[in-house]
Order: sequence, then structure tokens, then C-alpha cells
Amino acid sequence: MSRGPSRSESEDEDWAPPGKVRLDKWLWAARFFKTRALAAEAIDGGKVDVNGDRAKRAKMIQAGDVVRLRQGPVEWVLRVRDVAGRRGSADVARQLYDETDEGRRKREIVVEQLRSMPTAFSYGDSKPGKRDRRVLRRLKGDG
Repeated sequence: MSRGPSRSESEDEDWAPPGKVRLDKWLWAARFFKTRALAAEAIDGGKVDVNGDRAKRAKMIQAGDVVRLRQGPVEWVLRVRDVAGRRGSADVARQLYDETDEGRRKREIVVEQLRSMPTAFSYGDSKPGKRDRRVLRRLKGDG
């Protein structure tokens, strides 16, 4: 019992209205994530908003949409310039979006703050000795 012409899974995956593409595929094509699975995980985790609303991975986006993406402490505010369903070079990916001026300023401030923070704690040349361990235990409140 057939309901009409069926499409194969690969055709189903590539089908989209003209000028629109799935959000997870666009984020992957714009090189914000290394794989579509990572993009979908970020979307499902609430790290991506489209036009001010929380999005689902199958949300169709088009030119003119505003995408807000949070990657750790960094937040990107992007205006979609073009859509692409395939991943291209970094130059092609950069032409898929424009970053808003306000978003760029905020992102650069956060990145600069992260750069100026100390990177790691070091005990110096060696691991802590017996006296140092006792001081650390006292600080932690462990007897």
C-alpha cells in the first residue's frame, strides 16, 4: 500500500524549500561546529536561538534571520547572509553570515578577558612537600 512517490533517505535529507536550509546543517556549513551531530547537540541544549526564539535542529533558516549562538563563554550574534547545505572552505563559510557590531564588541571583550586570565596553577619546580600538603589540607578544611 503506497501513499505516493517515496523518496530515499538521502533525498529526504537534501530536500529543502528554495532559499532555506536546516539550522544544524547551516551551522555545520558555516564552520561553527566540526560535525552536524555537535551542531544538533548544541541546538538541543538550548545554545542556539533564531530570531529571539529557542530553535530546534530542523528549523528552516533563510537569509535575514538572526542567529544567537553560545559556545562556552563566547556568544555570537549573526545575521544570515546566505544559506548553504554543503560545507565549503573557510572563505566560503565566512560569507554565509555577518556578525553584528554589538555582538562582535561583546565577544571581543570576553575573549580579551579570557586571554588575560592566568592559564594554570603551578607549584613551581616540583610537587608539594609534606609541609605544603599540610597547609593545603588546612585550607581545604580536611583535618
